Amino acid sequence: MAAPREMKNEEDLSADIKTWSKDHVRQWVLEIGVDVKFADILFQQDINGSSLLLIDKTELMELGMTLGPAKQIIHDRDELLKIRKEQPTSSVNQSGRPCKPYPFHRYHDTCRYMEKSILDVTESGATDYIEPCHEYKAFIHTPDENRMSKFTTEVIRFAAACMNSRTNGTIHFGVGDKPEFTHGQVLGVDVNDKEAYENALEHAIDGYFEHKHIPAAKMCIKHPRFVGVLNQDTTSSEKYVIEVDIVPDSMICKENYYHIFSLDTRKAKKKAKGKETDQLGVKQSKQFFVRDGSSSRDLHAPTTYAKPEEEYNKFVENLTQLSQLRKQAEEKHLKVIKSSLQGSRLSNMITGGSQSLDKSHFERYVIVTNKSHSIQLESLAFLQELNPTAVLDFDPESAKSGLQCHFEEQSTVNVHSPVQYKITEAVEDIASKLKLTRNTSWVFCNGRINGEVPSDIDSWLMDKGASVRDVISFLCRKDVLPDKRYLVIFLLLSTVSEKMDPLVETFSIFWQELKGTAQILCICENENAFTCWKDLIEVRCGINISGRCIYELSFAEVNGTILSLLSENRRSSRFLPCGGGSKVLFERKVEGSLDTLDVLCVNQCEGGNEDKVLIEENFYKGGKVSWWNFYFSEQPGSTPFIKRDKFDFIVDTILPDLCSMSKACVFFNLLHVAGCGGTTLAMHILWALKEKFRCAVLKNCNADLAVAADQVVKFLMYNHEEQLPRIPVLLMIDDFDDMDKVFDLQQLIEKECVKKNIQSRSPQVILLNCMRSESLEETERTEDTVFIGNNLSEMEQKQFEQKLVEIEKTYKNADTFYGFMIMKKNFLPEYIQGVARNTLKSFNIDEKPAQLIAFLVLLNVYCKGASLSVSLCEEFLGIQPKPVCGSGRIEDGFGKFSTLITSSSVEAKVVFKAVKMIHSSIAWHCLQELTTTYNVTKAEMTNLLLSTEKLYQCTQGKDKLMQDVHYMLVKRYHSVEEDSQFSPLIQDIAKETPGLEELVLQNAAKRFEKDAIISQLLARYYYLKKKDFKEAKDWAGTAKHLSRESSYITDTSAQVIKHELKNAIANDKEVPIKPEKLNSFLKMAQSAIDAFKETQQLAKKESTSRFQTRSDNCPFNTSGCLGEIQVAVIVIEILAKTPIFSLGNVRHDIMSHVLSGSISIQKVEQHDPRRNKHTSYYPILRQFEDLLYNLRFRMKSQFDYLENFYVNLGSRFGMKDSREQVARKEVFRCFKQYADLFCKTDSRELLKNKTMNTMLQVDQVRKFLEMQKADTHSGILNYLSNGIPPEIMEKIAKHYDFLLAKDSDLSVKDRINYIYANVVLSRLRPESRQLQRYPNLLDLLCQVLHGQIPLSNNLALRFIAVALLWPQHPSLSKSAQSRSLEKHVSQLRTSYHAVMKEVCNGKRPIIHFFLGKKQGYERLIHFGEIERCVQAGPEKVPSLWENGKIWKKKEVGELLCRVTGELQGNVILADTCITDLKVEVSPVFRSQVSGRADGSKVSFFIGFSMKAPVAIDIY
Repeated sequence: MAAPREMKNEEDLSADIKTWSKDHVRQWVLEIGVDVKFADILFQQDINGSSLLLIDKTELMELGMTLGPAKQIIHDRDELLKIRKEQPTSSVNQSGRPCKPYPFHRYHDTCRYMEKSILDVTESGATDYIEPCHEYKAFIHTPDENRMSKFTTEVIRFAAACMNSRTNGTIHFGVGDKPEFTHGQVLGVDVNDKEAYENALEHAIDGYFEHKHIPAAKMCIKHPRFVGVLNQDTTSSEKYVIEVDIVPDSMICKENYYHIFSLDTRKAKKKAKGKETDQLGVKQSKQFFVRDGSSSRDLHAPTTYAKPEEEYNKFVENLTQLSQLRKQAEEKHLKVIKSSLQGSRLSNMITGGSQSLDKSHFERYVIVTNKSHSIQLESLAFLQELNPTAVLDFDPESAKSGLQCHFEEQSTVNVHSPVQYKITEAVEDIASKLKLTRNTSWVFCNGRINGEVPSDIDSWLMDKGASVRDVISFLCRKDVLPDKRYLVIFLLLSTVSEKMDPLVETFSIFWQELKGTAQILCICENENAFTCWKDLIEVRCGINISGRCIYELSFAEVNGTILSLLSENRRSSRFLPCGGGSKVLFERKVEGSLDTLDVLCVNQCEGGNEDKVLIEENFYKGGKVSWWNFYFSEQPGSTPFIKRDKFDFIVDTILPDLCSMSKACVFFNLLHVAGCGGTTLAMHILWALKEKFRCAVLKNCNADLAVAADQVVKFLMYNHEEQLPRIPVLLMIDDFDDMDKVFDLQQLIEKECVKKNIQSRSPQVILLNCMRSESLEETERTEDTVFIGNNLSEMEQKQFEQKLVEIEKTYKNADTFYGFMIMKKNFLPEYIQGVARNTLKSFNIDEKPAQLIAFLVLLNVYCKGASLSVSLCEEFLGIQPKPVCGSGRIEDGFGKFSTLITSSSVEAKVVFKAVKMIHSSIAWHCLQELTTTYNVTKAEMTNLLLSTEKLYQCTQGKDKLMQDVHYMLVKRYHSVEEDSQFSPLIQDIAKETPGLEELVLQNAAKRFEKDAIISQLLARYYYLKKKDFKEAKDWAGTAKHLSRESSYITDTSAQVIKHELKNAIANDKEVPIKPEKLNSFLKMAQSAIDAFKETQQLAKKESTSRFQTRSDNCPFNTSGCLGEIQVAVIVIEILAKTPIFSLGNVRHDIMSHVLSGSISIQKVEQHDPRRNKHTSYYPILRQFEDLLYNLRFRMKSQFDYLENFYVNLGSRFGMKDSREQVARKEVFRCFKQYADLFCKTDSRELLKNKTMNTMLQVDQVRKFLEMQKADTHSGILNYLSNGIPPEIMEKIAKHYDFLLAKDSDLSVKDRINYIYANVVLSRLRPESRQLQRYPNLLDLLCQVLHGQIPLSNNLALRFIAVALLWPQHPSLSKSAQSRSLEKHVSQLRTSYHAVMKEVCNGKRPIIHFFLGKKQGYERLIHFGEIERCVQAGPEKVPSLWENGKIWKKKEVGELLCRVTGELQGNVILADTCITDLKVEVSPVFRSQVSGRADGSKVSFFIGFSMKAPVAIDIY
């Protein structure tokens, strides 16, 4: 029987062996590697699938097979049955979606197949010779040992068929066919060694083709291509589709035809020389394949056709014509040459028409992308230059090996999950947490973040579609990104061919949110990808996006085109100074990570093409100076930048002086009147010193200072780790509204230096604090402060005159350069007033531009530096921005007022462009003009600002506006002389239009509905101004409901009651007070005290929490303690008005005893001679027994608590807190009334009266001590600094002598106070005869230390013990107690934490004494003595302390004892005169010891605080 007519495809074999024909059986036997002669035996015996299942090895051998082939056939049949059983047909036949085959004759495209997808081309024969035919091989059932031979055999047959038929073709291995799979179904195969396939194919070509045709075959048969197969969730798999392209080029094949030979047959021929061989096998060894439909057919194969070779001969005869047709097809194909203008189109679309990325219309870019290929990544450098705000990445493996991984090597990214964009709080708060406009936000839209599993195309929409819609909706909000000024770029790195693809849905959402495609750009790698994308979008959205697509450029061309749009400055590298004139490359990624800093490089601006005219115009009109202004002034033909008089002083004197300090972080202040060039001077200093220091500006004064400190130290250490000494960082901080923030930043930088173990023998960071001064005149000079006022020197005026000449030559509109002219005119008020009057002429508040300028004026006067975002102004004015360059400037919308405003970038929660007034003095004069000439009151402007809804809609900058409005409504100014009750705006409104401030505040409450502070403000207004306590309580309640855990809000509720009580008493003119009034007043007092107690609890809770978490440096809120004292004083005043306690000294004493709890109300009633007349009062008093009996105790406790707080804790940097000073004055007033009631005595007669009973004398002495606040160690220590004459201290010491003499069982507290009294007296009046001998005092101290010590006295005792027992001289030290010094220090630290932890946050323990060189009492030096020694005023001392200069004074060095020691971690083990005794002391500035090895020797001064002994001025 004849052999089969054609070779069947592997995929024709059904999964069910029973259905196989004898042709299928023969094909399968050949595929498993059995010789053709044995396959023919089975074919001739009509063995089909059913027969194959029944036959065994013996029967095969009986048919003439040898043992080996018979055994192999049975084994492979059984293995196949086993495989088919384990892999059910239903699972493998699951079809996927159609996809395009890999581009023909290409190797570096990024195409990959997805598992189970269907190639949308069928197996075919020749069509137009150029369009490739295809053949599919599943290749998954082939045994490993036969896989390579199977691969080479199929490729050679297919290749020969294509070459003979002169058609291009691709054979695919790992693609299934019917009946087992869907036709063209991607399966993929495991490939362990790609090179083995290439070697095997090359070897097969040598073996199969005739020798003369081998070179042609090698040129036509291309190298195998291994196309990756993705899992259905787009993650990578280990599988590939192996493809071989055949290109029978007419120049190679010419008119040749190609036979192939079996390798086995060639070997057989060599063995058969001179012998008879199987002629059938030899004939079949020569084969001639052609493409016949979907298969390759051998024209030499045996057939039943009458003339077997006729078809072959006819084909060969027509080969010349076939070759000619092939050549014509090639020529036709080559004539299709593309002419593209897409490069210029891309340049136009990506810049909004400006043709320059430096001046692009688009401020922001959002990228949407999918699966990338490794070969694409090098062509995507343009992404870093676009600095995208957000990237929506649908590749779950992007972070592992894709685009995100590549991008992060060059730039800083913040990785996000879509769920983080769900609006659960204020929009700008979310944007701030995400750092949305600071670094690129990389949003993984298909899993692989936080363990989220990727989804396949079918399930993505249900699983993740909603969260990605949240991301898009968030990004498209007008209060997040600037309206019409951002571009969404769909970067299609993989072909999108499915209608359910996530990118199609994403496009649809953006299209809806942006209301069109004007802000969308699509970039596809090739035309096929574009066609698929365009068709899918047309089906999904019904629009044609061809005009918004780039598809004729490769990604390399896209990359080059976009990078060419950058100026040389943007493309060039940036450098930082590194010492000795050397420089170091400043990497873009590092710069991006320092997002709180604006870094000034040594080559700043070089190579830039910025518009000089535009930049200088903006500056001269009043805009903020930029680095470009300094750069332009240094170019040939320009006059130098105006150098202010203080410039040289700062550069030549202050900075070198600071660099001699030994702290890690030092600072100096540049105080300036607003609009007088302070910021410009500070930036000029940085520009001039950019090669000597690493210079930077803190971008946002409201930035997280801990983050800023971390970044400053990273900036310091960048490529600097080993080099010593390092170049310091010179950091400019601008517009801090509080010195505390400067100190906070300094402290945080010091901590970072310690954390990173940075040595600080000299300053590592210098802070240039550029801060507005509220005073127009220079206050007392200090060594760390420079003042810039509104008065130019003659030299400065000359420079301005010279500059004006240059300006007028260049600019025709120089008369509108108000910022420059104001300074040139030396801030002449008449000039500024004239500008305001002329510009505001015909002002009409009903016009929108007029309203906007009024808002800006009001904001700038009452909130320095306030601005309105460009987006907000456009929205308000009804200007519709367009996504195209030159669509209009916001200044034009202001009309004639445009000369009063300037634009700038604002660093808030999101970064945005804004407009503000050009000069603070112009804003002030404009406000005066509006109120006087146009009768537009401040109340009217404020109400309009608060009630104009359009300002507070979803617009960029809305949150900043809310902050600024809130600030000018709430911010009060505190001073010792005057503690303002309300903000300057509210006070000015009340003066200008009395009563309208209430309407303003009510409108504020509507605008800030959920704001506790505004509700608190209303409560304060009603109880302070209106005396409407019911309304005040309601607002206080609202505030408390909104902020339950705030002690300051709770305090307001208590203050309302207190003021209601005071008001009620003031309105009650009846004396004596009526019983019903007494009842009412005491009820209110009780309620107020309870409310203040709640305030105290919350204050302690807040302070402890802050201390534990180190969350901020806000100090302890003392208002609850003071409030309780104030109410207690009011209670005393109330009782004094009752007839029971109002008559004479006797009744006064009775009240004192009742309030001390020593006499009951019942006893008073029993002994009251007028009790019948007073009978209505006693039941009322009995209702409040608890309040009355504990009043003195509670007052005394609060006085002592506050005394301990004020005396032992100071502001962290020695600066006086005006609010604390006001509070201390009030405490003093209240204590005076307390003392008048409870401590009255005649101190002059007290100790002289010999007849007075001893117990009575003791009682009187104690009253005297209490009255002098000398009954506590804190009160006694306060005499060191409170300015009270030393004579009082002598009396106190004398009274303690009396107690010690009269009372043998004197309490521990009294004996400790006795020691303190003598020590303090010794420092105030060393020559006093009242002083106890020093050795006797030490003996007493040792006695106390040996006895039982109550916990309440431990802190005071341990402090004085450490100070007095510190060994200086062996013979003079109490050696036993001195040797216990380490124990005393340890217990001092423990006691301090136990006693002070509730109140010490944001405070520094005051150093009461320093260790001096002398002996005895003189060993302790008080800080006041040091102040007198250096002859510095109280204003200068804090700066001298902070910068360490005070310790450099020769006089101080002569006073204090310098101690040696060695480092041990972050502490110092101080040497003492006792050889083996070392005491642990803490450095005041830990940065002074960081970076030094343990055991390093140091010297220092010692100070004694309640916390521990400390080391100062460490060397």
